[in-house]
Amino acid sequence: MNNQQRTNGISAGAVAAISAAVIAVSGGVAWFSGQTPETPTPTNSSQTIKQPVKQSTTQQGNEQTASIYWLRSQENRLDLVPQPVKVAATQPNQVLEAAFKTLLAGPGEGTDSTTIPQGTQLLGLKAENNDIHVNLSANFTTGGGSTSMMGRVGQVVYTATSLNPKAKVYIEVNGKPLEVLGGEGVELQQPLTRESFQKNYPL
Repeated sequence: MNNQQRTNGISAGAVAAISAAVIAVSGGVAWFSGQTPETPTPTNSSQTIKQPVKQSTTQQGNEQTASIYWLRSQENRLDLVPQPVKVAATQPNQVLEAAFKTLLAGPGEGTDSTTIPQGTQLLGLKAENNDIHVNLSANFTTGGGSTSMMGRVGQVVYTATSLNPKAKVYIEVNGKPLEVLGGEGVELQQPLTRESFQKNYPL
């Protein structure tokens, strides 16, 4: 009789221990399965971080710096003075077109001046290889003496070559090569370069 009671007691205790272990394991499995849906979160956050970085590098690559040239009186001569201009563009044509539009609009307040007649318009600009063609309206040829004529030619040549100082410049008026400028007959030997301008058209 005592042996049966002991046997029943042991078996009942073992069953209780096994049941507790099963409950603990199943609870742990349920806890881990509840945590698994959160694992994709880091990949989503990393995707959203990459987008603004790509946009900022594209914007920086679009900006270039050209220079427009004004005239400044120094005793008995004129000097060509550069003014840097930042332009949001990717092609040399676009950068130089924007620079020339600023040049033709005239200088702001200050000591710098221009001899390019008011109303002169840029009809076209083409930069290809080492050649730059600048097509201006007929206003470019009006008014002023020889010094004024040479000054405006220098402004065009130096502004056109601000991205490539060794480039050759062809000045056109209404689509035709400009050979003689002004009533005093300043002859232009084209193509023009910075070197040839300094040699043949001193200010």
